[in-house]
Amino acid sequence: MVITPGEPSDKRFFQLLTGSIAPRPIALASTIDKEGRPNLAPFSFFNFFGSDPPLLIFSPITSVRRGSAKHTLENIYETMEVTINMVCYAMIRQTSLAACEYPKEVNEFRKSGFTPLASHIIKPWRVKESPVNYECSVQRVIETGPAGGAGNLVVCEVLLIHVREDILAEDGYIDPHKIDLVGSMGLNYYCRASGSAVHIIPKPNNRLSVGVDALPAFVKRSEILSANDLGQLADVTQIPAEDPAFSDARLSCILRYFAAGPGKLEQALHSYAHELLQRGRVLQAWQVLLKSRSIHLGENG
Repeated sequence: MVITPGEPSDKRFFQLLTGSIAPRPIALASTIDKEGRPNLAPFSFFNFFGSDPPLLIFSPITSVRRGSAKHTLENIYETMEVTINMVCYAMIRQTSLAACEYPKEVNEFRKSGFTPLASHIIKPWRVKESPVNYECSVQRVIETGPAGGAGNLVVCEVLLIHVREDILAEDGYIDPHKIDLVGSMGLNYYCRASGSAVHIIPKPNNRLSVGVDALPAFVKRSEILSANDLGQLADVTQIPAEDPAFSDARLSCILRYFAAGPGKLEQALHSYAHELLQRGRVLQAWQVLLKSRSIHLGENG
């Protein structure tokens, strides 16, 4: 399916964007107008774009229904300040309430039941229930167009960060299971970024991996190993050599059970290697695969 923007409808095209560019972190933006009235609203068009200077950008899109700017954007133009509060699972339902398009004079802190805390440097309140608050000055707003659905990129420089200590691990870094963030995935879909949804994938930043193109042909043509499996196997600095002394109980059982059928033996060994890779045991998986190759070569003389 190939789609041109605006086809088949603006609404469907918007869903295709928000459903495929996901999950997105949620910025619960706290602002005030020139009269000091607070406003609180969530935005999932949000991320950070550098640490020196520390810049966050979120985008209140121009209302499609009203064709006008959101109250958050109006307040930003009046004060050029915003407090961005991160949204965790424990506060997602209240955050949803803050998304209602209340009249400008309505206080969303009260409607959503959030507790306002005074910021240290700027005027917009912080949300007590949020695990991390960013006090920001707005550097500029980039308007992308006048029509409904157009973005307004609010470029924010972080002046101060408030971090709840109970979300930190022993090493002082944020623990993803403790902060328990929520991401938006379009329509009414959200995801919870903790528990089994969190995976550890080491980054090969300080070394050069061999790459998938360097994998032996018998590995790349495997009908059992997945693309993720190949990525793990390729994330080594050199292809391991077979260790004749390598063995474990599962490998010994497979070798005995499938000894009479080399074709099925190779499948069984590749399946075992796949299981090892799912547990992050890359070097053991390599040894199992290398064993399958040596058996196959032996069978073919």
